[in-house]
Amino acid sequence: MTASFGPSYVRAIAPYIAGKPISEVAREFGLDEATIVKLASNENPLGMPESAQRAMAQAASELGRYPDANAFELKAALSERYGVPAEWVTLGNGSNDILEIAAHALVEKGQSIVYAQYSFAVYALATQGVGARAIVVPAVQYGHDLDAMLAAVTDDTRLIFVANPNNPTGTFIDGAKLEAFLDKVPRSVVVVLDEAYTEYLPEEKRYDSIAWVRRYPNLLVSRTFSKAFGLAGLRVGFAIAQPELTDLLNRLRQPFNVNTLAQAAAIAALNDKAFLEKSAALNAQGYRRLTEAFDKLGLEYVPSDGNFVLVRVGNDDAAGQRVNLELLKQGVIVRPVGNYGLPQWLRITIGLPEENEAFLAALEKTLATA
Repeated sequence: MTASFGPSYVRAIAPYIAGKPISEVAREFGLDEATIVKLASNENPLGMPESAQRAMAQAASELGRYPDANAFELKAALSERYGVPAEWVTLGNGSNDILEIAAHALVEKGQSIVYAQYSFAVYALATQGVGARAIVVPAVQYGHDLDAMLAAVTDDTRLIFVANPNNPTGTFIDGAKLEAFLDKVPRSVVVVLDEAYTEYLPEEKRYDSIAWVRRYPNLLVSRTFSKAFGLAGLRVGFAIAQPELTDLLNRLRQPFNVNTLAQAAAIAALNDKAFLEKSAALNAQGYRRLTEAFDKLGLEYVPSDGNFVLVRVGNDDAAGQRVNLELLKQGVIVRPVGNYGLPQWLRITIGLPEENEAFLAALEKTLATA
């Protein structure tokens, strides 16, 4: 008889599947890596800012020593940027780390976590990882139904995940609606407001979630350096919350979860306003190009406020995988989202102009022969 190790709720977890790396696609389809376009993982197509590269080079001489476990300088930079005390900041090995730490710190086995249909896959993984009960609230127009999420809260609910903008759909919740939602959430329930893509929002859609943290002791705002800041490979995320929450998170946070190079690069990127503005402008330009092309091709898509677009590429449940395979054969990597219950759709990261054109040419060719 084969032994079964670990609790059943851990064995039931389907591991997170990341976007295919360029090297894997090159090997699998016999392609030249230099010709492959990757638009699968919502990375910044500009790559890492030069300011961060210089900071890493300077920090490299310290790699024989452990990182600053408290990341004093990075926390100080975040404290200054967002106008909160440094003890309100928790650092993560990417914002995924923050989400998982929050679940472990706040939820006991058997208690419940609320999140929306079609929201970030890590919410489900974090819920399963602590043996909690998932309350998945049906989406409205591929986005969060805040009233239904509030109504779904039970006596044993300890956590609500809200993504804004949402991944993988790109939907956005108006700030006034979010604030009204926070007013009604029981104070015993922590709201994790996941703002991984907030830097891509146009000025007219921005709201001050950090000011809300001062008003709501049960609010935790999660952000990342992986997207607009261009540091996906270094894994730096952070949370801002009142000390009662950050104290709990830091009891579980691994002491060296953000390495020396990542800390140095994050400080530089945080202060590189020109790079952030360039990233947002390039994204807006690419979004217009992709959506205009989708309109011309007669393809349905979800209006997005992230750095990606969710587009429907067929009417049968094999469409997403079928079109994805044909794109891979042409050296274009995008993200099928069947694991989100969206098998007819693909998520396309907005790339450089030439990458967007390569994708659109490959997509048009694929659809013409389908």
